[in-house]
Order: sequence, then structure tokens, then C-alpha cells
Amino acid sequence: MTIPKRDYPAKPEAVYFYGTCLSDLFYSQSGLAAVEMLEQEGVRVIYPPDQTCCGQPPFNSGYREEARQVARNQMALFPKDIPVVVPSGSCGGMMAVHYPELFAEAPAPEKTQAEQFAARVFEWSDFMANVLKASLVDQGQAVKVAYHPSCHLQREMNVRDAPLNLLGQLAQVEMVTLERADECCGFGGTFSVKQEAISGAMVGDKQASIVASGAEILVSMDSGCLMNIGGALSKAGHNLRVMPLPLFLKERVNGSTSSTKAKGGE
Repeated sequence: MTIPKRDYPAKPEAVYFYGTCLSDLFYSQSGLAAVEMLEQEGVRVIYPPDQTCCGQPPFNSGYREEARQVARNQMALFPKDIPVVVPSGSCGGMMAVHYPELFAEAPAPEKTQAEQFAARVFEWSDFMANVLKASLVDQGQAVKVAYHPSCHLQREMNVRDAPLNLLGQLAQVEMVTLERADECCGFGGTFSVKQEAISGAMVGDKQASIVASGAEILVSMDSGCLMNIGGALSKAGHNLRVMPLPLFLKERVNGSTSSTKAKGGE
């Protein structure tokens, strides 16, 4: 299921920020960059400290009641009628698409809560480009960049142009074309564990296309994809940087340079 094209709200005074597990544990600087860039656009950011996983792992593994309990706990932490900004197409898709699905047969109050919550969920690049209409000025050196469009971002959140809109504002960034860019990198959460051989073949194809493109940096909105692709690049001996999009954009507008390597560390 894909959320339909939506009517974007006016610029809000404040938003919630949902940090995601992978940003918190592996790409913390990217989460901070995403918050800082929202604040630079004049938006107050509220970060509920008790937030945890969005519930996607149990949902994808068939544990629907356990996923519902996680969803209930998360929705309770974001009670105000303001946008919930998520720096991940994967977690965003879980909240915006699958929360209503989880509670489709629930009593009216809970079903309505899930639907109303889902309508407030925005992926970060989509929110920056289409709600805040961010205008970026590139302060970095010339560089060739490849963009990996993650599956959930495109196929569930229906976000395709927003990341490219933001990257396209950077005068010194040359975007290179990836062969079969829309194909999955093979991560897929539990898929990469349950179907290891297929997953490995898929990420092998992806890393080969990135190297062939001549890119110096790979960016994406989903940390799971970056960890998977970055690991493949590192294992193959390629010293190509992988960076979450918010961190890359923040460093470009601030004129700094990241040391993030292909292994996916910060």
C-alpha cells in the first residue's frame, strides 16, 4: 500500500521528531543534523524522550499483536495535532501506512487515533522540500554524489522527488546516475537474515553499480540501506563514503567535510 499524494500543510510553529532506532544507535550525527536543519527553518522541534522502535520488526515477522502494542505506546507519545517528522522512509512507512492497517478492525476510538496519527507523519526530506520549502546554499567543494532511493520511501511514503529537489540545490554537487537505481539493496530488515544468499546477491549488484557510476559519496534517507550497502562496499575494498542525506546536506550548507566511510560509521 502507498499513501496517496497529499495536500501539504502550512509551515507549522512546531513539529515532533521521531529519531528511529538506527539513527539513534548508528547514525546519531545524522539525527542531530536533521533536527538542526528543521530548526534552521524556524521550526521548534519536540523530541519525546521515551520513544522506541516503531514496531516494524514484529510487524514484518507476523507478530501483529506485539506490533500493535508498540504502536500504541508510540502514538501516545505524540499527542499534539502537529506533524511527526521521521528521517526514514522505512519507519515513516510503518507509521503512515501500516499503523492504520494494524488497527483497521479495532474499536472506533483506536482506529481513528491510528488514522489521525498516520496523517500527521511526514518523511524528513518530503517535509523539508514540500512543507518548509527549504532553500539551500552550497558551501562545499565539488563532488560526485549518487543517491539511493529506498524502497519504502518510494513505494510506501510515495516520496520520490523531494531528496533530489534538496540535492539539486547544491551547486557544487554533481549527481551521477545509478544503473537500476530503483532496485532494492537487499536489506529489507528480516529479509537479509532469512534470505541471506539472495540479499547478498542484491547488495552485490547495488554496490557494483555505485562503483561504476564514479560517485565519491552515496547518500540515502534510510540508514538500514546505508549500513547494508556500506558494508558491501567496505568488504569489496572500496573507500567510498556513505552518508545519510540530512548529515550530507547539513555539512554542505555549513561548508564542512564528513569522514564517514563505506563501512557506515560516523
